[in-house]
Amino acid sequence: MRNRRVSPTLSRVNFLLGDLYAEAVLEAQCKNSIAKLDLIGCHGQTLYHQGDASAFLRSKSREKRWGRREVAATWQIGEGAVIAARVGAPVVSDFRPADMAANGKGAPLVPFLDYLVYRHRSRGRILQNLGGIANLSAIPAGAPAEQVIAFDTGPGNMVIDQCMQQLYGKAFDRDGGVAAKGTIREDVVTWVLRDAFFRQTPPKTAGREQFGREFTSHFIRRFGRGTRKQDVIATATALTARSIGQALKRFVFADAKTKQFHDYVIAGGGANNRTLVKMISDEISQWGLKLLSSEDFGIPAEAKEAIAFAVLAYQTWHRLPGNIPSATGATRPAILGKISYV
Repeated sequence: MRNRRVSPTLSRVNFLLGDLYAEAVLEAQCKNSIAKLDLIGCHGQTLYHQGDASAFLRSKSREKRWGRREVAATWQIGEGAVIAARVGAPVVSDFRPADMAANGKGAPLVPFLDYLVYRHRSRGRILQNLGGIANLSAIPAGAPAEQVIAFDTGPGNMVIDQCMQQLYGKAFDRDGGVAAKGTIREDVVTWVLRDAFFRQTPPKTAGREQFGREFTSHFIRRFGRGTRKQDVIATATALTARSIGQALKRFVFADAKTKQFHDYVIAGGGANNRTLVKMISDEISQWGLKLLSSEDFGIPAEAKEAIAFAVLAYQTWHRLPGNIPSATGATRPAILGKISYV
C-alpha cells in the first residue's frame, strides 16, 4: 500500500537530475570532440549532510535521534544509473557513505586531490577551497598522508550568496562589488564566531544544516532595522575570511612553526570574489604565506572539485581507497562510491 506521507517529488528530482547531468556530460563531450568516455565521476547534489551523529542541529524541529540511536546521514541525488545509460559509460557516484561507514564524517574528500597535486618535498602548502562551504588542507613539506590536516572552516560563499538572494534578488556578489561598498559590523562577526562549530577541533565538516537559509535569516535579523544592505554583504564576506583566519590560528599554526608552510593556494567560486580574496589576504599576512591560485598549478579555480571527483572515481574503479582518514576522521582508508554499469 502506498504511503501517502511520502512525496514522489524527490524521487523524480533524483532521476531528472540524472538526465540533466547526462546532458551536460554529452554536451561537454561533443564540445571537446571526445569520441568515447571510459568513466564518469558524479558527486551529485547534496540535499542533506550531517557527518557527525552527535552534532547539534540548530533547528529544534529536526530530529537527530531515531529510537535510541543517533544517526549520521548524507544524501546526494542525481541517479548514476540514468547517467550511465544516457552517456554509455560507467558512473561512480555517492562517494560519501563509505567514509561514514568507516566512522568518518564523509567530508572533506577534496584533500585526496590536494595531496596528490600539491605535496612538495620542501614547501609546505595550505590549500583553501572556497565553495559553498570553505575547507582547507594543510600539507607540511614532505609529509605522509597521515600528517595532512584538513577540515571545513565554516561558510565559504553560502552565507554571502543567500544574503544576496534575500536582499538583492541576485545569485551572488559578482567580483565582491557589493561587499566592497559596505561596512563590516564587527559585533555580528564576533557573535557568529562564538558558535560551537568554530571551536570544535578537526576533523569536522559543515553544510547547509549549520549555515543554510535558517542561519542566514538569523544572521540578517541580527542587524536590525535601518541597516544598509551592502553592510550585511560586507559582514557576511568578512565572516568567511575571519573564520578562515581563526581556523588557521587555532588548528594549523597553534602547534606548528610558520616556517612549515609557505604557500596558500585558493580555489573554488569564491576565488573570483575580489573583496573576499583581499580580506583573506589580510588574514594570512601575519604568517608570511604566499597567496596563489590553483590556476598557477594548471587547475582552473572553479573546476577543482570536478577534477577531484574524477580522480576519486578512478580510485574506485581500480578498487583503491579515496579518503584521507586524518581529514575525515575515518578509522581506515575506504574505497568510496557506488558504480553504475552500462
